Amino acid sequence: MLFITIEKASIIDAEKLTEIMKRTFDLEVKKWLPNQDKVIDFNLQPPGYSSIEMTKYMIRELEYFKVLLDKEIIGGIIITISGENYGRIDRIFVEPNYQGKGIGSTIINLIEEEFPNVRTWDLETSSRQISNHYFYEKMGYRTSFITEEEYGYLKKIETVLEKESLVENKNISSSQYENCDMTNTECYRVNLEVSSFSNSNLMYNHISNCNLSYSKFHNINLKNSLFADLNFSNTDMIHVTLSGVKFMDTNLGEENKPIFFERCDLGGSKFINCNLRNIEIQASDVTGMKIDNVPIEELMAAYYDLNKN
Repeated sequence: MLFITIEKASIIDAEKLTEIMKRTFDLEVKKWLPNQDKVIDFNLQPPGYSSIEMTKYMIRELEYFKVLLDKEIIGGIIITISGENYGRIDRIFVEPNYQGKGIGSTIINLIEEEFPNVRTWDLETSSRQISNHYFYEKMGYRTSFITEEEYGYLKKIETVLEKESLVENKNISSSQYENCDMTNTECYRVNLEVSSFSNSNLMYNHISNCNLSYSKFHNINLKNSLFADLNFSNTDMIHVTLSGVKFMDTNLGEENKPIFFERCDLGGSKFINCNLRNIEIQASDVTGMKIDNVPIEELMAAYYDLNKN
């Protein structure tokens, strides 16, 4: 019998975990998407699954556990805990050579033991991964939604916590709350479409796996906030202060639409290891700007001297 344990991952595990994750998901692609190079299934190829930097981010910010056979890392599981009672399995992977030995079931059980207060777990998996559907149903998960591309699964667990504060399956739409104390409130699978929040304290809130498309944020204090693993396509940011902000492991998405900086003060900024092909800089103050440590003024002077000759 295999002795499997889980342990919180650390940054020094990032390279090993990334290697295993890449092997695992690459094998899934070959299995479920043979000869379909142009098809992208983000459940089979999760964003950043082959990136060590993405792994480091998830180790820092999420609940990332390494799966150990004795002392050897053979997989991992990444989860998000919202509040105290809601958990989401973001990714689970096992070294291909160890699959089919009941390790996945052991990992799920160990995670549930690690977070005994969680009464609702959810996840998504590809519609193509038929074996996953059987596996999650065996583990007590039930289908919550089905689309052409993915299946959603949900698992309810009876916990020792009292349910007196749980409001479930109620229609409280069009309600208004004013001067109410709602600290430590947990919302899960709620419909807040067309809702508004104003003159309210929303500090230290945790928002994950939510649809905020077409939302508007005005006069908001977002100091010391974290924005990660987001889709900002076609978003306008106007009159925004970006002092000390970092953009890391960022791309232009599938549409590959360029970013426009207009009337912006970017003094002292740095672009490192970035794709800047076909970028245009017009009517801008580039004093002190350097490309590979060469001052732009020297490059321009050399260009003009070359054209004179």
